[in-house]
Amino acid sequence: MILQKEPAMSLEQNKSIVLQAYDAFDRGDIEQGKALIASDLTGCVMGSHKLKGADAFFEYALKIRDAFPDGRHTFEDVIAEDDKVVTRGVFCGTHLAEIMGIPPTGKQVTFSVVHIDRVVNSKVVEHWGQADIMALMQQLGLVNFPALHAS
Repeated sequence: MILQKEPAMSLEQNKSIVLQAYDAFDRGDIEQGKALIASDLTGCVMGSHKLKGADAFFEYALKIRDAFPDGRHTFEDVIAEDDKVVTRGVFCGTHLAEIMGIPPTGKQVTFSVVHIDRVVNSKVVEHWGQADIMALMQQLGLVNFPALHAS
């Protein structure tokens, strides 16, 4: 008996799944998110906050969504290799609820993000995200850096 290996998802399919997941996140569509995120997802967000399982991921997503209800990802690069998809872009939103102990400021923020997501069987099984937290803090008025001038 010859076992046939199931065909790997195409790079374009993997990109599409990841982009659909971010679109669901941005729209607050948990039901679509559940269709795209594996129940045993693992990951790391906002620097070092570790996630285990889809429930933890959606809890985190809802906290971000509450803090930035109009938040949107805009990606400048979407790169896929094997089962991984890398996205690089910005997240923009208005800070309207507490996040990381910071009370709402009503300020509009834009900060860079880089994510690596791994897709297996049409679901995101790993998510690793980095955000420019220093830029976020500066825009919320929590830190102040003098402007850098080119000489």
